[in-house]
Amino acid sequence: MGARPGRAGGESQATHEHPDFLFAQMQSPELAPTDWEPGFVDYLYLSFTNASAFSPTDVLPLSHWAKMTMMLQSVVSLATVVLVVARAVNALGGG
Repeated sequence: MGARPGRAGGESQATHEHPDFLFAQMQSPELAPTDWEPGFVDYLYLSFTNASAFSPTDVLPLSHWAKMTMMLQSVVSLATVVLVVARAVNALGGG
């Protein structure tokens, strides 16, 4: 696939016509440099906020695979919390 035009009319390094995630910098171009594209820290932040809030915060999933991946991550995070709480209750109950 070809590169898509950037915000300033130049070419970006993106290879997909439609993004999988919508970052705040994409909605408000004045918040970031004209050549901004999400990097590792942006995706790490997305993962952390999704796992801790069990929902998307300021980054929205747009594609089906992104939505399913975020849903799976939330389910795993919630199951982990439930297991830890169940273990703590079991330990405190003397069982």
